[in-house]
Amino acid sequence: MRGGTAMALLTTITVLTIVTAQLEDQQPPPPMLPEEEMGGCSRTFFSALVQLIPCRAAVAPFSPIPPTESCCSAVVTLGRPCLCLLANGPPLSGIDRSMALQLPQRCSANFPPCDIIS
Repeated sequence: MRGGTAMALLTTITVLTIVTAQLEDQQPPPPMLPEEEMGGCSRTFFSALVQLIPCRAAVAPFSPIPPTESCCSAVVTLGRPCLCLLANGPPLSGIDRSMALQLPQRCSANFPPCDIIS
């Protein structure tokens, strides 16, 4: 296996391991989103999260790394409803929620902000 492929695979496995461990310690399910925010997302929380793996470096706490082209492509592909699903989901270790909420703006996707349900 080449170094880049091995590193990408290791990163994916690490993220999936963390997410799986957090889902096993699952808190109560996230609150229901307003119909218009959830209606357009045909993905589960987990599959939407996996789609955003290219954004991991850009949303790590205190990260100065801007979102990559592949990250921005994933943001646009997911769309606002799925991003809002993630924004209102359980907290995830290693992800700065406020930085994640800035992805549409930083990627020039121009989605309106998500309504965060406390």
